[in-house]
Amino acid sequence: MSSDREIQAKRRQAIVEILAEDSKVSEQKELVERLRARGIPATQSSISRDLKVLGAVRTQGYYEIPSWSEEEEEEEGVSPFRKVIPFVQAVKPAGPYQTLVVTAPGAGRVVSQAITESEWEEIVGTIDGDSSVLILTENFFFQRLVYERLKYFLRSDGEREIVEKE
Repeated sequence: MSSDREIQAKRRQAIVEILAEDSKVSEQKELVERLRARGIPATQSSISRDLKVLGAVRTQGYYEIPSWSEEEEEEEGVSPFRKVIPFVQAVKPAGPYQTLVVTAPGAGRVVSQAITESEWEEIVGTIDGDSSVLILTENFFFQRLVYERLKYFLRSDGEREIVEKE
């Protein structure tokens, strides 16, 4: 008989596989049904907890798990932030020593996590909301470095709204 932890691990792995498939999942009950079709017991509340642990975000009406992995993070020069760029909608200075990153609805937490895991030395911390991240720095120089780095990432991935400081 499988332990609860084994069932949980199997369920989470199946969720990752389901969300990685081409088909879009818009509701947790849909995940419950797909898991049951695979012979994996699930409830809506267990799915909700699993999605949170897995770092899934619901953006543009569908659940996604950002695609960075420990393996990719270990590669030289690869920033976890690069993997969440599609969730970023705008970047703008937000007062002394702060930068605001506007994200797709529901993606604030995962973008904040990617910024934190990127370990940019200039950043003191981040505060995330549902669709935004506030980046805190110690001084104007560090704020400008972070802002320029964000602009570089966003421009290398295509045009995004970047509000220049006046």
